[in-house]
Amino acid sequence: MKIARIHQFGTPDVIRVDDVPPPVPEPSQVLVRVAATSFNPTEVGVRRGLVPVSLPFAFGWDVAGTVVESGEQVVGFLDGGAAAEFVVAPGERLVAAPRGVPLAHAAALPLAGLTAWQAVAEARLRPGERVLVNGAGGGIGGFVVQLAKRAGAHVIATASPRSAATVEAFGADEVVDYTLTSLPQDVDVVLNLVAISDVPAAGRIVSVTTRVGTHVITRYDRATLAELVSLVDRGELKLDVTEVLPLDAIGEVHKRSEAGDIRGKIVLTP
Repeated sequence: MKIARIHQFGTPDVIRVDDVPPPVPEPSQVLVRVAATSFNPTEVGVRRGLVPVSLPFAFGWDVAGTVVESGEQVVGFLDGGAAAEFVVAPGERLVAAPRGVPLAHAAALPLAGLTAWQAVAEARLRPGERVLVNGAGGGIGGFVVQLAKRAGAHVIATASPRSAATVEAFGADEVVDYTLTSLPQDVDVVLNLVAISDVPAAGRIVSVTTRVGTHVITRYDRATLAELVSLVDRGELKLDVTEVLPLDAIGEVHKRSEAGDIRGKIVLTP
């Protein structure tokens, strides 16, 4: 089977799509035929050696696919390995996939959705508060905008012109073009999704990227992932899948990420 991994740290050129035997599940695991994984910018840090992992390391924290034995369609958040044709996973790391979107698109949900949920929960939003979502055009940002609106906040979102229409469609009350305008200062809460530390002063600052304010590190929570799937199925949470690419394109996706040339979520199919 095909699997995308690194055997050393470095530039995107160190990523290899290897041919290896399919994994064999242990008694506590299931074998999943992968429909797709999704790219997450943190993978760039892993590839560069900034995040401690053992080599060889296989990419793919998000998985959407079919359990081989039961035929159940699932999504999950793994510790890597889903950038492949097959992956083994503990059953508790998987939930039923949303039914109303293509299975491959569902790979956009787990890590980004959980991160967004946990960041919004940490912010303890109150109805009517002015909330700045800094980096709303990224893979996490669309979910944060939607969840903050569900909490009753007045959402001010920063986005480039290429993302502005999507962010507005997700419910942002104001969209600020950060390429032309400085960040607004009159906000109650900042939800920071980009790698900067210079954010407006606010009563509460929550960041998923830098240690400014309260730093949120994504943790797996099966009940929350199931609730996110339920929101997608009810049409109350939209996925922002901008591209579906073959797994062989993963190196190019890493290059584009480093160049700032990615919007929304890219899913990769084996």
